[in-house]
Amino acid sequence: MRSPVNLRVAVVGAGPAGIYASDILSRTLPGTAIDLFDRLPAPYGLVRYGVAPDHPRIKAIVAALDKILARGDVRLIGNVDVGDEIGGITIQELGTLYDGVILATGAIRDADLDIPGIDLPGSFGAADFVSWFDGHPDVPRTWPLEASQIAVIGAGNVALDVARMLAKHVEDLSATEIPANVAEGLAASPVTDVHVFARRGPAQAKFSPLELRELGHVPDVDVLVYPEDFEFDAGSEAAMAASNQTRQVVATLTDWALKDPEEARASRRLHLHFLHRPVEVLGEAGPDGVTRVSALRTERTTLAGDGSAVGTGVLVDTPVQAVYRAVGYFGSPVPGVPFDHVAGVIPNDGGRVLGEDGAPIPGLYATGWIKRGPVGLIGSTKSDAQETIRNLAEDVGAGVGLRAGGAGAGADSGVDVIDLLEERGVPVTTWSGWELLQAHERALGEAEGRERVKVVPREEMTAISRGALVS
Repeated sequence: MRSPVNLRVAVVGAGPAGIYASDILSRTLPGTAIDLFDRLPAPYGLVRYGVAPDHPRIKAIVAALDKILARGDVRLIGNVDVGDEIGGITIQELGTLYDGVILATGAIRDADLDIPGIDLPGSFGAADFVSWFDGHPDVPRTWPLEASQIAVIGAGNVALDVARMLAKHVEDLSATEIPANVAEGLAASPVTDVHVFARRGPAQAKFSPLELRELGHVPDVDVLVYPEDFEFDAGSEAAMAASNQTRQVVATLTDWALKDPEEARASRRLHLHFLHRPVEVLGEAGPDGVTRVSALRTERTTLAGDGSAVGTGVLVDTPVQAVYRAVGYFGSPVPGVPFDHVAGVIPNDGGRVLGEDGAPIPGLYATGWIKRGPVGLIGSTKSDAQETIRNLAEDVGAGVGLRAGGAGAGADSGVDVIDLLEERGVPVTTWSGWELLQAHERALGEAEGRERVKVVPREEMTAISRGALVS
């Protein structure tokens, strides 16, 4: 199917969801003019700013996304805040310049954990910590790594990433792309013990086998798993029978549980606790009178037969000076777009954004985590984008939405969005700018024998991307 003459589509969010949607759209409706917006000067979203730097597969994902954008049929427009006329452009304005808008803004906030004490000093969201160690330009350059004992709440890969980065010696990250400020912060950390707490059993853990096995290869860090935390019910047996990944996870955990604790002689320890439900973050006043995290209180749980867990009433207090919650991500609203504040998504039907009356809003679509919630990996993101683009193309063919299949108001106006943004003083970055930034980061890395070293300050990223010389 070819696109109608002058069909123009804006995609908001240059992470994998937005890039895959752009790629599928360009193949489904060849000839469509596609502009891909992002609020950061660099593309790739959580691939660049949400995955631990010691994961080598990041390189392969970035290389695949690079190939899509390097084709030239999708125009990257970075450093633009969509939803804000001052720092960028509003959704309403995009509606006058484009026939359709696809929102792929993802989910970058930490989901809430409603337990007493969760807001005490020393309690953090995992997403914020990940953004810090990944060199996100919009978070502080320093992080309070002052605790010797730390709790991480969660049973997924983000929890493992956070725990591993907290426990790992900084010299074992020297070959990665971590910025200098992150290396300095981690080097000064006094951590000795990191405790990961999951409320259900080993068969219900959401770790991937590879992520889990990586823990066992971290130098000078012992992984401790406790036999009393192992429990399997009928739901657990069914989960293991149905999933090879679950069997691998359980096998790895079982091997660790059988190790003699007396053999643990590393300077740092990473404890994996199962059947512990967090119920309260305890605090204690310091010499300055400020009450800070002093322990995590958990309730021992037991499996109910179907893989769910119920409380036993037995409470356990684990002394810690910091708590990280890794209980999921949550979407953020886009000004001018309906938002479900309970689910953290844009209400939609197959990617067609729904208004307050429950009917699709013509020309407005969603894909990725902001569409379905923060679940699934790259494969789910691709299939999700396919559904959204299939429905968009169906609307084009039927003359429904997308201004009845005709050209948007801006298609014949001669207005180019980059010119509009530059007139507003927005320093836009482009694909050629990303190539300049990549080359600069790789040159920094080459000087230190690394793949790359990330540039952190937004102003510096923008200046390099726009061709300015940075000393």
